[in-house]
Amino acid sequence: MGHVGSYVWELRQKVGSRQLLLPGAQVLVLRSDGTALFQRRVDNGVWELPAGACEPGQSFTRTAVAELFEETGIEADPADLVAFASLSEPELHQLEYPNGDKVHAFALCFVLESWKGNVVPEPSEVREIAFFPLSQPPLPIHQPTLEVIKLYQRYRETGVFQAR
Repeated sequence: MGHVGSYVWELRQKVGSRQLLLPGAQVLVLRSDGTALFQRRVDNGVWELPAGACEPGQSFTRTAVAELFEETGIEADPADLVAFASLSEPELHQLEYPNGDKVHAFALCFVLESWKGNVVPEPSEVREIAFFPLSQPPLPIHQPTLEVIKLYQRYRETGVFQAR
């Protein structure tokens, strides 16, 4: 869908740039060699994980599947998504975009190890896509993405869902 015409876009037409509270999903896509998919944003040039806000009627899982396909071309079976963390602390996930829009994002974070499709960036949102080791993410990186990587590492070590 892209941003124009989305639920958030419609809200922005009414409230301008003021802070919105937004539920959404992030997806850590892993290849069998252990590398993870990162995407570079068009608007600010930072690297991040595929992510996006929920649309009306979407669950976190459906949001993850839809955003992943929209931004990267990857097709995911919802059953293959494993929720490993939530990220909602305001000091970690309160964002201001280059156009001045502000959000406090509440994200459910998923890991995906089985997927299909060709990885193709959606040109209005994603400048480029590449796989990097989690221990060496690309720079410049979106700070909440670093937190999600830490949460995933703690999840892998403990097997316990992480909340931050």
